[in-house]
Amino acid sequence: MNIETILKELTLEEKAALCSGADFWHTKPVERLDIPQIMVSDGPHGLRKNREGAQNPNEAIEAVCFPSASALACSFDRGLLKELGKALGEECRAENVSVILGPGCNIKRSPLCGRNFEYFSEDPYLASQMAEEHITGVQSMGVGTSLKHFAANNQESRRMSVSANIDERTLHEIYLAAFESVVKNAKPWTVMCSYNKINGEYSSQNKLLLTDILREDWGFGGLVMSDWGAVDDRAKAIRAGLDLEMPASMGKNDAAIVKAVESGELSEEELDNCVRRVLELVQRGSEEKPQVVWDKDRHHKLAAKIAENCAVLLKNDGDILPLKEGEKVAFVGAFAEKPRYQGGGSSHINSYKTVSAVQAASDIAGVTYARGFNMGNEADEALENEALEAAKNADKVVVFAGLPDTFESEGYDRKHMRMPECQLRLIEKLSEVNENIVVLLHNGSPVEMPFIGKIKGLIEMYLGGQAVGEAEIALLYGRANPSGKLAETFPQKLADNPSYLNFPGEGDDVNYAEGVFVGYRYYDKKQIKPLFPFGYGMSYTQFEYSDLRISAHEVSEGKSFTAELTVKNIGSRDGAETVQLYIAPTEASVIRPEKELKGFEKVFLKAGESKRIAFRLDQSAFAYWSVKLHKWFAESGRYEVLIGASSADIRLSDAVRFNGREKLPVKFTLDSACGDITAVPEGLAMFAKLMKSVDIGTNGGADALGESGEEMALAMAGDLPLHAILSFCGIADITREKLQMMVDELNEQLGAE
Repeated sequence: MNIETILKELTLEEKAALCSGADFWHTKPVERLDIPQIMVSDGPHGLRKNREGAQNPNEAIEAVCFPSASALACSFDRGLLKELGKALGEECRAENVSVILGPGCNIKRSPLCGRNFEYFSEDPYLASQMAEEHITGVQSMGVGTSLKHFAANNQESRRMSVSANIDERTLHEIYLAAFESVVKNAKPWTVMCSYNKINGEYSSQNKLLLTDILREDWGFGGLVMSDWGAVDDRAKAIRAGLDLEMPASMGKNDAAIVKAVESGELSEEELDNCVRRVLELVQRGSEEKPQVVWDKDRHHKLAAKIAENCAVLLKNDGDILPLKEGEKVAFVGAFAEKPRYQGGGSSHINSYKTVSAVQAASDIAGVTYARGFNMGNEADEALENEALEAAKNADKVVVFAGLPDTFESEGYDRKHMRMPECQLRLIEKLSEVNENIVVLLHNGSPVEMPFIGKIKGLIEMYLGGQAVGEAEIALLYGRANPSGKLAETFPQKLADNPSYLNFPGEGDDVNYAEGVFVGYRYYDKKQIKPLFPFGYGMSYTQFEYSDLRISAHEVSEGKSFTAELTVKNIGSRDGAETVQLYIAPTEASVIRPEKELKGFEKVFLKAGESKRIAFRLDQSAFAYWSVKLHKWFAESGRYEVLIGASSADIRLSDAVRFNGREKLPVKFTLDSACGDITAVPEGLAMFAKLMKSVDIGTNGGADALGESGEEMALAMAGDLPLHAILSFCGIADITREKLQMMVDELNEQLGAE
């Protein structure tokens, strides 16, 4: 396909038509020019492809449901995400799907977001690393991905009309950062814009977002598609850089494009740019590839392996876990028989099979099962009594609990963080008849846990995919060792969450007033102890960290350094540990988080084995988004390098000093504080004599203003706007005009524009 030749042969109407879908899942063909159509399909944790001839998007083929992103991120395992991606790519190849929609890289701003199960983390670095590997794996199979939802799609409430009002620094540092490295490093074939507005402008027609940032700043060369039904003004969207509207617009927006070109509102060159990218995607997606065999059973085993590696052991008092075969164990809870392993909405997979914990434990002696509760909120006394009898006769009780499907889904947000009352009531009653209680949670996002002090064991499974039951039995009985770490903070209560006062907003506006303090950044800064901190997760073995060595304690601009340490498995079982590296600024000219994740490495160690772990970092590890420079800026200063097993469990630390050549722009005016001016060497030299002559009424000594008079005078003098010293200056010939001349000369010395 010679794209430039085709562009010349296409009519205006054909060009317009190519910029929207043929139906729900296909691009439009142009038969007279041999332009084929390609198929896109929902993901991201399984293939949700329509059956042949089906028009209803919910009539999907049977496929393998892998763990959702909320679980996947807890693996902290780049290799595992790439392996998952390759499996999804194989499935797409087998089903002639050219692009699978996903992964979702949106930040978990609030635990209430109904679609959090589809997103990786509250931390942009972790989210980006997981997405990079996912995309790299899929695209290694010759299948495209669609990184979504770009950007700031952090709630389901009024998602198609709400404006996410975010300041520049927060937008770049938190909400765009999760996408930036993915675009630059993994190079997804497509990016999907979100429904919502950002600062009053729909993402689908936001030129700053789709062209200035995505294409020009980040170098994205692929296609931008809309979320399904996200387009408002089609001509404006073309100008902003939205190439493909999905799904079919029934010709309405195609006609609007033609009309806009004919009227001069839209240039044909702007339209050609979008058509060119559509043709490039079609060409890429329709290339002949060797046929592959979709081995569903092999992928089911992979789903089980992944679920094992994602589960997070949150509590294990008295080493109640792992269970021993032969113990009398009562499985209680509807999720043991019918596990909730995926979320609702466009990512819902028609699983070709499901394995529950009851099925997976069928060959283990001593296991009994009692349902205990139904999937709603109301208690059933008969079911409760049956469960209590089972618990009385058991050595240990495992409660399979969590959030039912109706509690969290695409399309609406949760109203609270509570689990169903019937489950909470049952756990309370069980703890009264058996002290050895273990809870397994099936949920897409954090829940409050009023029962935490009454149980001994707790495993967070999240939404673990169709093989979750196999993974649960492997974990419970020690055939697998838990190695997951939380990719988000679990607060004690909803009110502790930083977005609490501003979620989901008022009408069509939501203010991101917490700024950059999302997740652990907020809990650290406010010194609020969460229920479980970011990065936390236990194991059936123990790990020791030692011998941290920094290759350079002075780092100059453009240079990198390494941080190395030894990790040793000092327990009796083989296991894996995720070592986390955080950077903490000790001095800064702006308000910054206490620390931020800048590296992690998951390492498997046999009992007694030790390994050396190395991290390489450069100045980007020190950077924040400067609103003065409108770019990432690494400020000179001292930074701590923190090595931890979680954000709250720092084991080793050292420090480096970064020496950067670039300085923040400084421009003084008559309104500038005197202390700010004299803090600059050039300013001190110019204004020192003037400042010494300032008298704010302390000639009578410190007692004239009380015991704190001297400190007060210094503070007040430093905070005085420069123009105000005219009232206190002892030099007669100082005038406003002369002050302005001095300020102008100082700005010239500093090179201020």
